[in-house]
Amino acid sequence: MTRVLSGVQPTGNLHLGNYLGAIKNWVDMQHQHESLFCIVDLHAITVPQDPAALREATLTTAAAYIACGIDPEKSVIFHQSAVPEHSELAWLFSTITPMGWLNRMTQFKDKSANRKIIDDIIYHSNNAVASAKRFGFSVGKEDAPNTFRNNAMDLQNNIGKLGDSIQELEKTLTKNKEDCLGLYAYPVLMAADILLYHTTHVPVGEDQKQHLELARDIAGAFNRQYKKQTPKPYFRLPEPMILGAATRVMSLRDGTKKMSKSEESDYSRINLTDSADLIMQKIKKAKSDMEPGISYDVEKRPEVSNMINIFVAVTGQSRESIIETYGNSGMAAFKGALADAIIAHLAPITKKLNELKEDRVYLEGLLKQGAGRARDIASANIAEIKKIMGFLQG
Repeated sequence: MTRVLSGVQPTGNLHLGNYLGAIKNWVDMQHQHESLFCIVDLHAITVPQDPAALREATLTTAAAYIACGIDPEKSVIFHQSAVPEHSELAWLFSTITPMGWLNRMTQFKDKSANRKIIDDIIYHSNNAVASAKRFGFSVGKEDAPNTFRNNAMDLQNNIGKLGDSIQELEKTLTKNKEDCLGLYAYPVLMAADILLYHTTHVPVGEDQKQHLELARDIAGAFNRQYKKQTPKPYFRLPEPMILGAATRVMSLRDGTKKMSKSEESDYSRINLTDSADLIMQKIKKAKSDMEPGISYDVEKRPEVSNMINIFVAVTGQSRESIIETYGNSGMAAFKGALADAIIAHLAPITKKLNELKEDRVYLEGLLKQGAGRARDIASANIAEIKKIMGFLQG
């Protein structure tokens, strides 16, 4: 038997990246594997949440799952906090997880952000030093007025950028003091989510593979520590499933960053609830570049390459055919066709999502039923795990 588990956080609106990178693939998986799709509200509270907004977002996420094609008769749809075995197993795992393993987690958000800011400070410092040298050399030359003025402006600009980066670092360092233990330790809870159900396969994006590797490491540590209590390794090591042309959909404002619900500008993403007019507006304003025509090059043309990937995912056309059709077109024509394709693909999803959001009783009942089905599996497995670890059975 193969069993798949995945989930998303109920924070903000689900967007095109969530859909193309995850949920669209889940729809196909549910016909091939036993599937559990979780709304990970325990992960959501690693940063402050408004309680009323969290409840509504949980229901909206459930509605989005169904609107996108997840069948609650075939798949188990539930919210994480309704199955307390997730939290219990996370604590048990925390006692066998070395701190060094967590220190290697590159997705610890603020740690990664600080590293980038420090790199920016070094870069702008070097530029400022070079500008200062040019400024000094320009004094006394025959063309001093123009050279002096240009170098002075260059120096001022680089010093300004350096100052901005230092201020940004100060902000994140202040914020880090307020970070909770959960933000640091959440990969252990993620491991518990996966292993609680003896999940065999986990659909993940490239940026989440490290978390799955940690789950495999924790499973191995448990198996080794309690090998005398079980005739064979208790936990099977789950395998990653990386699917689809647009497994990592990037921001419409910066093709080097993943599309995110937390990014400040709403124009960085296409929400599943956006109207056709708003989608068209967002795509028209999406960042592109000054290169002529349409071509695919993630390094040199990240924004255009991202839009091509999205086009592939919503139409099923090959990358080559899209480039052949629009390669010599202007950016406006390409963006217009892309917007039309996104609108056509999302229209039935948005319609059903809005209808489901109005039926709160149905959504609450569906989540309650799903939590019951999940607990049937989770409670039996946690009892086995506790027995292996030596706990008295109550």
